[in-house]
Amino acid sequence: MRVAIVTESFLPQVNGVTNTVRQVVEHLGRMGHEVLVVAPGPGPAEHQGVPVVRVRSVGLPGYRSFPIGLPDPAVERAVAGFRPDVVHLASPIVLGAVGLRVARKLDVPTVAVYQTDVAGFARHYGLRADIPTARWVGRIHRRATRTLVPSRSSFAQLEAMGVPDVHLWRRGVSLDLFDPGRRSEELRASWSGHGVAGSEVVVGYVGRLAAEKQVRRLRDLAGLPGVRLVAVGDGPERGWLERHVPGARFTGMLGGEALATAFASLDVFVHTGVAETFCQTVQEAQASGVPVVAPAAGGPLDLVAHGRTGMLYDPRDPAALRGAVRHLVGDPDLRARLASAALADVAERSWGNVVGQLVEEHYRQVLGSGSAPAAA
Repeated sequence: MRVAIVTESFLPQVNGVTNTVRQVVEHLGRMGHEVLVVAPGPGPAEHQGVPVVRVRSVGLPGYRSFPIGLPDPAVERAVAGFRPDVVHLASPIVLGAVGLRVARKLDVPTVAVYQTDVAGFARHYGLRADIPTARWVGRIHRRATRTLVPSRSSFAQLEAMGVPDVHLWRRGVSLDLFDPGRRSEELRASWSGHGVAGSEVVVGYVGRLAAEKQVRRLRDLAGLPGVRLVAVGDGPERGWLERHVPGARFTGMLGGEALATAFASLDVFVHTGVAETFCQTVQEAQASGVPVVAPAAGGPLDLVAHGRTGMLYDPRDPAALRGAVRHLVGDPDLRARLASAALADVAERSWGNVVGQLVEEHYRQVLGSGSAPAAA
């Protein structure tokens, strides 16, 4: 099968869209499929032998390091020249809209993957474009042959927009990378105070330090007795956090084995954002054997069974995050039970299984579905 992937983000950017596309590209290649990637630049022109066509981009206002792809004739030239069987639209907004138009012109079926709450993103950056952005995203997905969503909350969101043929397609997790065996007591001790293992419970956030992740909620954990807060990642909110969360440790951006070791060396993982369509870092923490505290909103509702595989807190209650973390900090037996149950839950969520489902249940079905939906 020949698959053209038009994505709003790809390496060297590090985010959920990039990670998902990278995994799809790598596993499609291992399965023997031919793949082309079209992505905003600058960046590498190939990934593990797969060509990556780079198109024009501009930096997002307020977050200049995040490139937004622009309409570019190179998209049509690349996709038409590749002659795909199916066009995969990864979190389509601007570049994805161009990819959709090209696919419809070529009469090629499209699978559009909803992954980013763009309207929520716009609100967090004060762009005042959330309503027209939501309408635009809905229009793209209504015109795609099939839409895949990562969670029940996203399913309901797109159904409310009138999007037809919506299917649940969750994310995989790299079980060979994220593993409890990567825990480093030396690293944990370096975080937990005075170099003495066990002197403090290490509570960590992993992800972009950015407004859309609502990381300022981490200030709620400042001064919590017996807790050392660690922030793994980087972004425009780092300076604010360093000023307002005294005593927190900041590792900067980590990747690969260093990231997996940091995950496994935490005692508790916390997430702060309520606009997550999935929340991959929750799965990675669970695969690392770390108990999770996450908001009872969006993607985490599908990943965390409260009291069994983690703890959910009410993001509308200003005291809820601190209360949930305090409870876990004081109960090591509960931490162990939550971590064990979550680890068992993620054991079958390998990327190989997830990409296999993408091919067999979605690509192959749209190939036999006939023409694309009418304009909407």
